[in-house]
Amino acid sequence: MTTYSIEFAKHILLQFGVILAVGSSCAVLSKKLKIPDVVTFLLVGTLLGPGGLGWIDIKADSALNQLLLIFGSCYLLFDGGVSMRFRVIQEVWVTIVSLATAGVLITAAITGLAAHVFLGLPFLVALLLASVIASTDPATLIPVFRQVRVKDRVSQTVMSESAFNDATGAILTFSVLGVAMGTGQFSLQAAALELVHQALLGLVAGALLGYLAATLIAHERYGFLQEYAPLVSLMAVIAAYLGASGLHASGFMAVFVFGFMVGNKELFGFEMKEGEQERMDDFVETTSLIMRMFIFFLLGSQVDFALINQYFLGGIGVVVVLMLVARPITVFVCALPDRRARWSIEELLFICWTRETGVIPGALAGLMLGVGAPQARLISSVTFLAILVTILTQATTTRWLAGRLGLLEASAPAEAASR
Repeated sequence: MTTYSIEFAKHILLQFGVILAVGSSCAVLSKKLKIPDVVTFLLVGTLLGPGGLGWIDIKADSALNQLLLIFGSCYLLFDGGVSMRFRVIQEVWVTIVSLATAGVLITAAITGLAAHVFLGLPFLVALLLASVIASTDPATLIPVFRQVRVKDRVSQTVMSESAFNDATGAILTFSVLGVAMGTGQFSLQAAALELVHQALLGLVAGALLGYLAATLIAHERYGFLQEYAPLVSLMAVIAAYLGASGLHASGFMAVFVFGFMVGNKELFGFEMKEGEQERMDDFVETTSLIMRMFIFFLLGSQVDFALINQYFLGGIGVVVVLMLVARPITVFVCALPDRRARWSIEELLFICWTRETGVIPGALAGLMLGVGAPQARLISSVTFLAILVTILTQATTTRWLAGRLGLLEASAPAEAASR
C-alpha cells in the first residue's frame, strides 16, 4: 500500500511537472502570437490528455481534479476582484445585476428552446442542459482581460457578471434538476429567494474578510502582516470560499468580493508600502498564471471527443444559438435600459461577443453525470463542445474585435495600431 501511494504521488508529481514545463512554453508562444494563453493551454491540454499522448490523466471526478479547479477558479476570481475599481462599478452596477440574474434566465430559456429543436429533447431536459451552460466563465474571462486591455467599464462589467452569474446558473440548474428527476418542484419564488440568500451572504462574507485582510496588510497601525501579504491573500481566498460555502452562500462570489475589497483598500485609507505592493502584485500575477495552466490543461485533457462526436451537429446548433442569438438578446434586454451607464452600440456588441463557457459549466456537467441526471452524457457532450467553441472562437478574437470597435485602452497604442 505504501509503495503504491509513493508511486501514485510520483505519477501525479510528474504530471504537474509536465503542465508547468509545457505551460511555460505555451505562455511564451501565446505572447508571441498575441492570443490569450488560455486558448493555447486548452488546445495543448487536449493533445496531452488520454485521447492524445496520455501525459496528463487526472480524472474529472477525482478529488485532486476538483481541488485544482475549485482553488484555481477561486484564485482567478480573487485576481479579477483586485482589478475592479469602485468608481467603475458605481456606474455600471445595474447592468451587472441584470445580466447576472435575469440575463441567465433569458439565456437559459432561448438556449433550452434551441436544444429542444436541434437535439429533440423533452423541454425540461433541454432546459436542464441550457441551465448548465447559461452562465459565463470568470476563469476564462478574467485572464483574457488581463492580457487584452479593454476599456475599464466594459471589461469590469463582463468580469463582474461572470463572477456573479455562477450562483444564478447553479441555483437554476439544481432547481430544474430536481424537477427533471422527480424529486422536487420548480418554484421561481423559491429560486429567487435562494439566489438572494446566496448573494447576500457571499457579499457579506467576502466584504468582512476583505476588510480584515486589508487591515492586516495595509493599515498604518495594525498592518503587521504587510510583509506576508501574499500568504495572507492565499489563506483568505481559501477562508472566503469555505466560509461562504459553509453558510450555504456563493463561495465564488465571496472570493470575488474579497478581492474587490483588497484591491480598493485605499477607500478605507489603507496603503501598502510601494515595495510591498509591487511584491504582492508580482506574486498574484505569477500564481494566476500557474492556476490558468492547471485549469485549462485539465479541461483540455478531459475532453471526450468520441462523446462530442456523438451529438456534434445538434450540439453545434445549440452552441451557435447560445452565442449568436441568446447572448445578444440577453445583453440588449438587460443593458440597453441602463440609462446611468449609457452604453454605446460598440460596447454592447463587444459584451455580446464575450461570454465564454468554461470551468463552472464543466463542473456542473460533471455533477450531472455523477447524480445520473436525464441525458447526462448528452449534457456533458454539449457542455464541452460549448467550452471548446466559445474559448477557441471568442477568446482568440477578443483583441481584434476590441480594436475594430475602438475599445482598446489608449495605453496600448502599438496593439491598436497593429489592427
